[in-house]
Amino acid sequence: MKPLSNTVEQFKESIFSTMTKMAIENKAINLSQGFPDFDGPKWVIDLASKAMNENKNQYAPSMGILPLREAIAHNYKRFYDFTVNPLSEVVVTTGATEAIFCTCMGILNPGDEVIVLEPFYDSYLASIQLAGAKVVPVTLKAPNFNFDIEELKAAVTSKTKLLIVNNPHNPTGKVFTAEEIEVIGNLARENDFYILSDEVYEFLTFGVDHKPTATYGDLANRTITISSTGKTFGLTGWKIGWAIGPAHIIKAIHNVHQFSTFAVSQPFQWAMAEALVKMDEYLVEFKADYLRKRNLLISGLKECGFNVSNPQGTYFAMAFLPEGENDVDYCKKLIVEKKVATIPTSAFYIKSDEGTKMIRFCFAKKDETLEAALANLK
Repeated sequence: MKPLSNTVEQFKESIFSTMTKMAIENKAINLSQGFPDFDGPKWVIDLASKAMNENKNQYAPSMGILPLREAIAHNYKRFYDFTVNPLSEVVVTTGATEAIFCTCMGILNPGDEVIVLEPFYDSYLASIQLAGAKVVPVTLKAPNFNFDIEELKAAVTSKTKLLIVNNPHNPTGKVFTAEEIEVIGNLARENDFYILSDEVYEFLTFGVDHKPTATYGDLANRTITISSTGKTFGLTGWKIGWAIGPAHIIKAIHNVHQFSTFAVSQPFQWAMAEALVKMDEYLVEFKADYLRKRNLLISGLKECGFNVSNPQGTYFAMAFLPEGENDVDYCKKLIVEKKVATIPTSAFYIKSDEGTKMIRFCFAKKDETLEAALANLK
């Protein structure tokens, strides 16, 4: 038979699937994959049940139901003083991952170049490659995960079409400074490329405030902001994400979306339309819970002898391995010998070998899960 897609044939199993599978086989506590082992708020789940019982179970409009797009726009205004037109500047997608894919397919042409800041979320690479574009990595240097300005400038060419920034950043837990975003923004203006700003952890920061990339000067003209409700409400299985940006860019993203998934689950959209405008009290508890979980894990790992960074955002923490250790082998050893699964971060790098010296822990887990994992590691 004739061969399949050359691009798709090169894809490997996600590192998340690999480590989770090994965790299951070894009955290990899974601190690898980035989702909670507890359910989201019952009051939000009840809103979805209410929508189902009110016959909101057919196809939703392809752009997303208007009340949800209005709620998204409302939140950008009240949290960030950023005006978004819900009619033309928001499209609801099947999670942030689909928004990333549709953005890449809607903007990129074969031969275009995309700058990614490594370590990076693995779907970026696949989306860029499926669009026929070239990935140009720039490394965030450990231990503070800052980029080298000269390395970033050198990565920009006449073919640069897009730069992807993830802020707050997975897997490092870094929150980019205003100065760093200004550097990226100035390069985008000078060289006329777009910015995809993946901000799914926007409400999960510790002691620092999140500021969307699009709110810096005139960057809204060239920035596609992507976020979702999965991380904020702990309902990752609902897959409610979105992209916001200038109307002509959102139209291109929607053109891809309508011919891939077409629409997102309608009852979950109705639930989130209500939840997003009632989240103030919830956010206080949400941030307090995750701060406690972060501190529990960080202090516990330090007691176990790990050299671990203190993340400014997300629900991940990076640990630096002893000299001579390799991340993949170390993670496998932890699963087999300590019954704790983590992620080897070399999977998030394609240029630097820094990832071989670090592993990532996820603390989006019940306190008892974290405590059991720490007991195993001692």
